[in-house]
Amino acid sequence: MSVKPIVLLGDPRLRLKGRPVDSFGKYLHELLDDLADTMRHAPGVGLAAPQLGEAVRACVVEVGGQLHELVNPAIVRAVGDDRDLEGCLSIPGYVAYVTRRERVWVVAQNRFGRTIKVAGSGLLGRALQHELDHLDGKLYVDYLASLDELIPVGGGEDESDEVREATGALA
Repeated sequence: MSVKPIVLLGDPRLRLKGRPVDSFGKYLHELLDDLADTMRHAPGVGLAAPQLGEAVRACVVEVGGQLHELVNPAIVRAVGDDRDLEGCLSIPGYVAYVTRRERVWVVAQNRFGRTIKVAGSGLLGRALQHELDHLDGKLYVDYLASLDELIPVGGGEDESDEVREATGALA
């Protein structure tokens, strides 16, 4: 378990589609531990393997003190729409309003290969969608009509509470 450098926008590894995981041994366990440590250190609420330069379908999401380790995840159902601020640890210093599904249901495997199910709305639902996008090489800025929609953040005194809360919220 260790904190690893996070791959930043512009690095081609962020755009790679993750390969399915078929081995649930030491490599995967160490990767999931590194993802959790790095996410918490950043700090953020999620981190995907491509953000550590590993093109595999694994990510972590932690909301409300509950850590979800998701291997080979897929959204199996989604309802409603929700527009809110979103940030990414791979695109530091910016947030933007992104429309995502309001509630999602995800089926994945845990670190041992057992099937798990996670349903989420609010921050959890948004984080699940954000991290699963990373596994397909997609970033939240891909949903924007223009990069002019990005809102710079940096802790200035004139920054709204809403923008401050979204900074680093997702990975």
